[in-house]
Amino acid sequence: MSLAMKTATPIMTGQTSALWPTPRCGARLVHLNCARTSAGSAVVRVCRDKYSRCHQKSWVLRASQEPEGRSSEQPAPADAPETLTTRAAKLAAEIVASPIFYLVAGLLAIKLVASTGEDGAAIFIFAALPITALTALSKSSVGKQVQEQLEAKLPELQAEADKTRAAHAEARRQSKWYGPSRPRLPGPLGSAEHLIGAIAGDAGFDPLGLSKEQASFAKYQEAELLHARWAMLGVVGCLVPELLALRGVDLGEPVWWKVGASKLNSDLTLNWGGIEGFRIAGKQGIGLIAACQAVLMGGPEYARYVGIRSLEPVGVFLPGDQNYPGGGPFDPLNYAADADGFVEQAVKEVKNGRLAMLAMLGFFVQAAVTRVGPVQNVLDFVADPAHNNIFWNLAHLQL
Repeated sequence: MSLAMKTATPIMTGQTSALWPTPRCGARLVHLNCARTSAGSAVVRVCRDKYSRCHQKSWVLRASQEPEGRSSEQPAPADAPETLTTRAAKLAAEIVASPIFYLVAGLLAIKLVASTGEDGAAIFIFAALPITALTALSKSSVGKQVQEQLEAKLPELQAEADKTRAAHAEARRQSKWYGPSRPRLPGPLGSAEHLIGAIAGDAGFDPLGLSKEQASFAKYQEAELLHARWAMLGVVGCLVPELLALRGVDLGEPVWWKVGASKLNSDLTLNWGGIEGFRIAGKQGIGLIAACQAVLMGGPEYARYVGIRSLEPVGVFLPGDQNYPGGGPFDPLNYAADADGFVEQAVKEVKNGRLAMLAMLGFFVQAAVTRVGPVQNVLDFVADPAHNNIFWNLAHLQL
């Protein structure tokens, strides 16, 4: 997924000649009209357009050869018709890039793994297949055709994305959760002057002034959303196995913090939902499980590092931003089209995410103090609240 520019090629239309350096990262084209002077010399203008997280510089040079006193716009190159192959490649890329793919593909992988006798090499190949397929597509001739067709449509797609972002900005201005009149934490906890209510969940809390600089503000916002989303998934993953075990489902080891040690110290087999054979690497050692996790997460993490345009080399345009990419892979039901609903859901997401991060912190402390899982902690508290609470446990804590 190179960010280097393609070699500029001349485009001749009527009396006009143009140079179009087309960036691989999918930079939008900036149209410039340049008229000849009376002396007949061409006027060349250079425009710098900063739009992405990496501030990639995109240049478009255009020299007009219209007669004196006449200036006209150079039409963009005509879109090449999509072939069945490029359509299939683009659809495949959108599917593989979607988080939903990993849920659905897991079912197929279970059957494929079982058919190989749960061979470790086959399991690793299946885990590496998504990112390998996307990389191969981006380097192939079909991938180049898909990318070129996307680049031709970028101005139109970007205009639609700008319109959606403008609608979101207007919805934030109208929402009670944004702006100077938004709810804040009481007293000095919510009095940070550099926080103006521009993002979801801004309650004015920054007593250490960590987000005074814009770069720091963006970095901490992204980090909070990442941790919030992982925490929401983690809370569910910690609670559900223990709840299933209480219903008599054999999971091998239902307590979240004991699974790793059990896997290291025994030949424990982990089945999803306690269903025998419903696993991919659950019978393998922890080393192979970690390797599969690395290749599965490596691709998405690299794409996140590259930025919002990382999937354009395989023909996938994401209309959102780094934190809310949107598009087919990340917003298949197009919730972003409802601007009011989108900004409200963003607030709900960060609120629930913060609760989940606190819950995970509680799970860590409870595991260290009580040596049982969170569900059992709740049951113990209900059975005897006087002796199973935070104060009693801290008073009788043995270091």
